[in-house]
Amino acid sequence: MAAKDLRLNQAIRVKEVRLITDSGDQDVVSIEDAIARATQAGMDLVEIAPQATPPVCKIMDYGKYKFEQEKRLKESKKRQKLVKLKEIRMQPRIEKHDLAFKTKHIIEFLGEGNKVKVTIRFRGRELAHTELGKDVLIKAIDLLNDQEVGFNVDIPPKMEGRFMSMILSPKNKK
Repeated sequence: MAAKDLRLNQAIRVKEVRLITDSGDQDVVSIEDAIARATQAGMDLVEIAPQATPPVCKIMDYGKYKFEQEKRLKESKKRQKLVKLKEIRMQPRIEKHDLAFKTKHIIEFLGEGNKVKVTIRFRGRELAHTELGKDVLIKAIDLLNDQEVGFNVDIPPKMEGRFMSMILSPKNKK
């Protein structure tokens, strides 16, 4: 349960609660008694399980608890790896050197842990020869295999309007 959804002290509107003290002891007591114990300890009464019968409340320092939750959330966000989708555009009649140059960029992007969308744009009469575009994409895959780059073909070459594209992702190293 998120810290925002928790009810505190007088916001808890039930007659009886299962009280968990800061030492870990449990007891079913009236809400007035639970609030009095929390106040006496200089802490807050926090409802941690409102769906239970009776609801479970705990005596704790709510400010410290909220701080710990936020700290844990920041820590988990820090460990997340955002995968970006980079795009490389080519023509169906691309020269060997240009293909090699673009392939180096693909290797770079895969090395950074990003997915790569390789796109071939067809213009005018080139649409009648889509097999040329597929050949270019297959040559790019062959060049990547020659470089011994760890990658997966997530989406094989396919037509989308005037474009043919495929999506590559880095292989997970475990």
